[in-house]
Amino acid sequence: MKIRLPVRLNKVVLGFAAIAVFATTPVWAETPEEKGFTIAARADRSDNGFGDSVSNMKMILKNAHGQQTSRSMTNRILEVPDETLGDKSITVFNSPSDIAGTALLSHARILDPDDQWLYLPALKRIKRISSVNKSGPFVGSEFAFEDFTSLELGKYDYKFLRAEPCDSMTCDVVERYPKYEHSGYTKQISWIDQDVYQVRKVEFYDRRGDLLKVLVFSDYKKYEGSIWRAHKLHMENAQNGKSTDLIYSDYKFKDGLDDNDFEKGVLTRVR
Repeated sequence: MKIRLPVRLNKVVLGFAAIAVFATTPVWAETPEEKGFTIAARADRSDNGFGDSVSNMKMILKNAHGQQTSRSMTNRILEVPDETLGDKSITVFNSPSDIAGTALLSHARILDPDDQWLYLPALKRIKRISSVNKSGPFVGSEFAFEDFTSLELGKYDYKFLRAEPCDSMTCDVVERYPKYEHSGYTKQISWIDQDVYQVRKVEFYDRRGDLLKVLVFSDYKKYEGSIWRAHKLHMENAQNGKSTDLIYSDYKFKDGLDDNDFEKGVLTRVR
């Protein structure tokens, strides 16, 4: 015998059934590309609002035989809040004496070539860095010119690969592919921690797709409430055995810098 439910009860039963189906069916699932971008964007935006910064740097270069040379520098950065543009920075060498006063000015772009100028005091000349030469080594280090401006969010397409342990944390592993022309890399793989959303390691792959070098970020410290900065960057070249360390110290934020401090003309007098 069939049992007939009242029309109203039929609608209630069907309504509960629809809710149950809706609750167990994902409304929208992120693709690996969308998830990769979400993770990268969260990391990139984690220190929005720092304004400007000044820090000292020590660069330690080590050759394949373990011999070392060192240089000291001052680094200044101006935050550009518009994500369709890029931050501005200037790095000035203080020692040794033969390169003191050498300065690199960078205006990061997104898909257009970055604007970069190098001042060489021995020649009293400002040299514009060609867009096709940005993959070359910066003053003999294992850092390329493009490494100083290439971390802008919009410069890449992204893809989430996996989550895995990294040191005492868990990191999201995200592959990113340069969208800008003349990059020296076919891809980079970054490890971003799930705690404070900072990059812990980056692998760089050359134009043949081979591992070229590995960058490790360590000794993170927090400033101004929520601004994290790594105080040691270790770049190791996987193909020639050379390495370069950048050791940061004496960070200052909101130091009153503005666009005028990052014009090409300041290179001849900045110290």
